[in-house]
Amino acid sequence: MQIVRIGDGAVQQPTAEIIGAKAANLARMAALGLPVPPAFVVPIELCEAIVRQDADAKRQLADGLTAGIEFLENITGRRFGNRRQPLLVSVRSGAARSMPGMLDTVLNVGCTREATNGLIRMTGNPRFAWDCRRRFLESFSSIVLEIEPTLLAGTLTRIVTDEGVDGDGKLDCEAVENVVRAYQQVIEEDEGGTLSDDPMEQLEAAAQAVYRSWTSKRAVAYRELEHFGDLRGTAVTVQAMVFGNRGASSGSGVAFSRDPSTGRAEPVIDVLFDAQGEDVVSGNRNPETEEAIGRSLPAVAAELHETLARLEQEFRDVQDVEFTIEGGRLWILQTRAAKRTPRAALQFAIDFVKEGKITTSQALQRLNGLDLSALVQRRLIECGKPVARGTGASAGIAVGRAAFDSAGAERLTAGGNPVILIRPETSTADVRGFAASVGIVTAIGGRTAHAALVARQMSKPCIVGCPDLKIDVENRSAQLDGARIDEGDWLSMDGEAGTIYLNRCDVAVDRPEMELAEVERWRKQATESQLLKSAEPKGQ
Repeated sequence: MQIVRIGDGAVQQPTAEIIGAKAANLARMAALGLPVPPAFVVPIELCEAIVRQDADAKRQLADGLTAGIEFLENITGRRFGNRRQPLLVSVRSGAARSMPGMLDTVLNVGCTREATNGLIRMTGNPRFAWDCRRRFLESFSSIVLEIEPTLLAGTLTRIVTDEGVDGDGKLDCEAVENVVRAYQQVIEEDEGGTLSDDPMEQLEAAAQAVYRSWTSKRAVAYRELEHFGDLRGTAVTVQAMVFGNRGASSGSGVAFSRDPSTGRAEPVIDVLFDAQGEDVVSGNRNPETEEAIGRSLPAVAAELHETLARLEQEFRDVQDVEFTIEGGRLWILQTRAAKRTPRAALQFAIDFVKEGKITTSQALQRLNGLDLSALVQRRLIECGKPVARGTGASAGIAVGRAAFDSAGAERLTAGGNPVILIRPETSTADVRGFAASVGIVTAIGGRTAHAALVARQMSKPCIVGCPDLKIDVENRSAQLDGARIDEGDWLSMDGEAGTIYLNRCDVAVDRPEMELAEVERWRKQATESQLLKSAEPKGQ
C-alpha cells in the first residue's frame, strides 16, 4: 500500500477507483496550478480491512500516515502538533463516485493543547486558536469517540445564553476558551470518552473513523437508493488545513459554475465569513451570497469566477466547488460534477453543445436515462398569496401532506399520500425521508448544503432558509405566518421561487418544446450518420 501525494509537482494522475473521485480531482486541480492545499491520500484498498479491524491493515495505515505527515511538514514548513508553528490537517472521505455528506470528515486534527498555544504564538489571534480547538473537539468527539453531539451542543447553547449573544460566532475569546474547557470536561466524564493529546494518535483514530463511516446507516441507505453497490469503499485524504475562521477577511463557501436547479448559465455561490467548511455544507446556518464576497473581497470574487470558468472548461461539465478564503487568499478544496435537476441537465446539455464544450453525441450520453418525453415544467395556479418565502434550492413544484421526520414521511407515503418533509435544517441523515417525499422545506440552511445537493439529485423540489417557519418536532407541528401546521395538513411549494402555500394548489404543466426539439434533432443526426456508415462498402 502506497500513499499518493498531492501538491508535490508530480504529473501522476491516479484514478478515482484508487484514491476516490474527490482526491483524483484534487490532483488534477493541483496539476493545473490552482491554489489547492497540499494533501496525501491513503487509498480505497485499505477500507474493507480497516472496517473489520485487521491488524496488518492498521499497521499499513499508521505507516502511510507517518510518511504523509512528513511530506506535509516538508512542503508547508510547519510541524504536526508543534507549539510554535503547528500543522493542522483535515481528514476527509472520498469514494470513486460522489456521495455528498454521507461519509465523515474530521477537521483541525492535531489541534492539541500544545498546538493551540502554538496557533496563538503563530497568529497573535487567541480567539482563532481557541475556536480551532473548539471545532476539533466537536468533530472528533462526535465522529471518532461517538459521543452524542447534543451533549456538547447543549454546553455551547448554555454558554451562548449566559453570554447574552445570538450565536457562537459572537462569543469573545474568553468565552470560547470557556467552551473548550467545558467540552473537555464533558468528554472526560463521558463513558469511554478518552481523548489523546498525541497528534499522531488523533490522526490514526480519525482516519479509521472515516473508513468506518463507509458502513454508517446514511451511507448504506444512500448507496442503496443510488444503486452504488459496485463501490468498494472510501479513501482517506489528509490535507493541510486552511482556515476560513480566521477573521473577517476569511470564510468558507460552495460555488456552482452554473445554477444546478434551473440550468441558468450563471454561478451560484454561498459563503459564510469567519467560518469553516462544515458550517456551510451542514445546512445548519444561513449563508450569504456572492455579492457579499464582491463587497468585501472583490479580487477574491474575480478569482473565484475565473476559477469556476477554468474548471468548467477543464472538466467539460458544470462544477460544484468547495472553497476557503484565508486572510484574503482563495483556496480550492474540492470540485466535482454538480448534482442537477432533470430540467437543468437538459439546459446544460444544450448550452454546452452551443459553446463547443461537448459534442452532440456526448450531450446525448449525458441525457441517457432521462425520460425526456416526461420532462415538463410545472407551475402552481390559483394559490393566492404565499404564506412564506425561503431560498429556492431545487426547482420544481410539490403538493403534499406535511411530515416532520423521515418516519412520518414514510408512514404517510405508505398510505398513498404525497408528502412534503419539513425539517429545522437540511441534514443528510434524512435521506430516507427525502426519498419518500415529493418536496423538502427547512427553516435553516443554504442552497449549497449537502442535503440540498441530494434533493436535486433525487429531483425533489427543495426550499431552505425559511425564517418564518417555526418547527416543533416533538409535537409534529409547525407555525407558519401565524397558522399551525400539523402532520398530514396539505401544503404547496415552488422550489424555484422559494414560496410556500397553506393549501392544495392546482398545477399546470408546460413542456420545454424548443429544447426537446433540439435534442430530437441531435438524435436524428446520430441515426442518419450511423446509417451512412453502415451503408459504406466494406474493404476487401
